[in-house]
Amino acid sequence: MDPYEEKLIARSLCSKKALVRGRVVAVMDAKLSHRGLQLIISPTRALLSGEIHELIVTDEEDTGPGKVVNRIAYIGFFELGKGGVVAKGDKVTLKRKTIGEIVGFDETHAPNHLNIVIKSSKSRSGEELGAQLGDMVTIGSG
Repeated sequence: MDPYEEKLIARSLCSKKALVRGRVVAVMDAKLSHRGLQLIISPTRALLSGEIHELIVTDEEDTGPGKVVNRIAYIGFFELGKGGVVAKGDKVTLKRKTIGEIVGFDETHAPNHLNIVIKSSKSRSGEELGAQLGDMVTIGSG
């Protein structure tokens, strides 16, 4: 039984979390309007130091765990220097600028990598955001 699927948990169980940090290892420049990302029901994921994951942004309003996301822009991949737990609602910064908040996770390419989906008012690719190799990515509720 999944406590999130059974709606036994209505809020985050973490009262405190460390910031998760990493560096951009690939910048992407593409957008799709009908991607069909199926966000998993769990609003949290543990990310380990050294793992590489993908950042994707959407401007869709009604999205979150368990939903399908179609309109996306690819930001890129980042390698974690400092792992931790990330959750729906956590701010994602690139080069110390907030690019949005996590709305969920897609496991299409697991175990290779996780798609971390971010909500922003404007879907911009990594190239449009001016991302560069080595740029700092920070995820957390701070």
